[in-house]
Amino acid sequence: MEKIKLASVLYAPIVSEKSSNAADQHNQFVFKVKKSATKLQIKNAVELMFGVEVASVRVLNVKGKIKRFGRTLGKRSDWKKAYVKLQSGHNIELATA
Repeated sequence: MEKIKLASVLYAPIVSEKSSNAADQHNQFVFKVKKSATKLQIKNAVELMFGVEVASVRVLNVKGKIKRFGRTLGKRSDWKKAYVKLQSGHNIELATA
């Protein structure tokens, strides 16, 4: 796959208490990714962007919430989350990336 297409697969890292614990304990990092991205595309994109070796990728489809806007009901967009586990000895510094 072309490098330009791989660069558009990852949107942003997700920094939360849960993702920080996963990074510390299991060497996993969490990213918001394109909704149509596959595990192989996510793996190749992380390896290309950060120069690390990926051990496994788990994806999760997050459903958008139903929210009220005054009288009307609205819906937030659905999106996809990826848990990327790195091989031992590799690390991503999200503060400097």
